[in-house]
Amino acid sequence: MTNGLTAVVRLIDAFTEKTGAIISWLNIGMVVGTVAVVLLRYVFNNSSIALQESVLYMHGFVFMIASAYTLKHDEHVRVDILYQRFSVRGKAIVNLLGTLLLLFPLIIYIGIESWPYIAQSWRIREVSAEAAGLPAVFILKSLILALVVVLGAQGLAEALRNLCLIIDPNHSRGQEEQD
Repeated sequence: MTNGLTAVVRLIDAFTEKTGAIISWLNIGMVVGTVAVVLLRYVFNNSSIALQESVLYMHGFVFMIASAYTLKHDEHVRVDILYQRFSVRGKAIVNLLGTLLLLFPLIIYIGIESWPYIAQSWRIREVSAEAAGLPAVFILKSLILALVVVLGAQGLAEALRNLCLIIDPNHSRGQEEQD
C-alpha cells in the first residue's frame, strides 16, 4: 500500500523541487531590480514605475510559488515545544492532523474567497493604476490560485508521507527519497 502512496509523493516532491529551483532565480532578479530602482532614483534622479512593479511581481512569484518548496523542506514557522519530543509516528500524526485540519481548510478558503477577485481582474484585463506600470495585474493576482494549487499538491504529498509513517514508522523520509 505504501509503495503506491510513495510514488505519488515522489512525483509531487519532484515537481515542487523543480519549481523551487526555477523560482529561486527570481531572488537574484529582485535584488538586481531593487538596486537598479535605488540607483535610478538617488544617483540619476529618475525612476521607473515598470521596474518597481516588476520587483513586486517577482516578489509575488517567489512567495506564492515557493510556499510549497518551504512546506516540503519543513521550513515553515512551527512551535516545537512538545513536537520535538514525539516519536516518528507521533510527529507524523501531528503533521497529518495539521495538514488535514489547518492547511487544507486554509487553502480551500483562500481559493473560494479569491476566485471572484481574480475572475473580475481577468474579466477587465486589469492593468496597473500607474500610467507607466505593467499591463498585466490580472496575472499577478492569479498567483493566489497558483498558491492554492502548489500548496495543495505539496500538502497532499505531506499528508500521504505522514500516512505512510503512521502505517509503518520505519518508512523514513530519507528512505523514501533513496528508493
